[in-house]
Amino acid sequence: MAVQTDLQNRTERTLGSSSWIGRLRALDLSSPRHADKLGYILLAPAVLLIFVILVYPILLSVDLSLQDVDIPRIGETREPYTLDNYTKLFGSAEFWRASWVSLKLIVVVTSACFAIGLATALLVNQHFKGRTLARLFVALPWAVPEVIAVVTWWWMFDSSFGLINWLLVTLDLADKPIAWLSQPVPAFLVVSIVMIWKGYPFVSIMLLAGLQAIPEDHYQAAKVDGAGAWQRLFWITLPSLLPVFGVTMILVVLWVFRDFAVVFILTGGGPIGATQTLSMMTYEQAFGFFRMGFASAIGVVTLVICVLATRLMVSRMAKSMY
Repeated sequence: MAVQTDLQNRTERTLGSSSWIGRLRALDLSSPRHADKLGYILLAPAVLLIFVILVYPILLSVDLSLQDVDIPRIGETREPYTLDNYTKLFGSAEFWRASWVSLKLIVVVTSACFAIGLATALLVNQHFKGRTLARLFVALPWAVPEVIAVVTWWWMFDSSFGLINWLLVTLDLADKPIAWLSQPVPAFLVVSIVMIWKGYPFVSIMLLAGLQAIPEDHYQAAKVDGAGAWQRLFWITLPSLLPVFGVTMILVVLWVFRDFAVVFILTGGGPIGATQTLSMMTYEQAFGFFRMGFASAIGVVTLVICVLATRLMVSRMAKSMY
């Protein structure tokens, strides 16, 4: 009896395993019939990673922004949901000042980056001796680590031992050293200069790639028709670069809006909030005053502004191209 039971169990296991093998063989992911399933399986790890790295922190920030919490701790009783953080934020003069500073930086830095980037891209796109070396020097500021570059600029604009003040005084362009980082207008100017220096190479590289994609036949045909250099620029080069302009502008605007290292190292948001951006305000509230709920509210509002700005620029770019 025991032998028969054991034989029956083995038979059932064998049949069960063979049925699973049959099912696996039937699920042939290489066949066109199951191509969509293979795609979902291959995408699953990337989707899971994106959720862990991006989606979960965003949901956690939204959750914290709806609680009146200073330092969240695991195991503590959750605070009730409230909109006090957002009410306090939109009623804060500091928030609107930081938003205005961020907007000014976006306008100044983006405009200057595109002007300098387009000029340098047109220059290094020409055929001349040493063009490779010129392209290397154009891309160099973008390749330097941001913290090292900003610390170097901070030393150059130092009011006591900086190179800029020494040059101005030596050349009789200034009567005395200028306190670049201690006055509102000069401090904003310094932050803008450093961001422009750091950001224009990226614009130049992007536009150079776009310039090299324009067929030379267009320029040759325009020359035959008698078009000058300015006419070729406005009627061939710039319209052909519109898609590159759109993508690059979105990336540059988002970079300026969220950049933290330049402001933190140069001025720390001062003097008197003259260079305090939304990212700097978020850092101060979170790690200076330990108001994690209020800082999360600033971060959520900043994210919403970035999404809306990106959506607006994408729609404008699509309308201009089509």
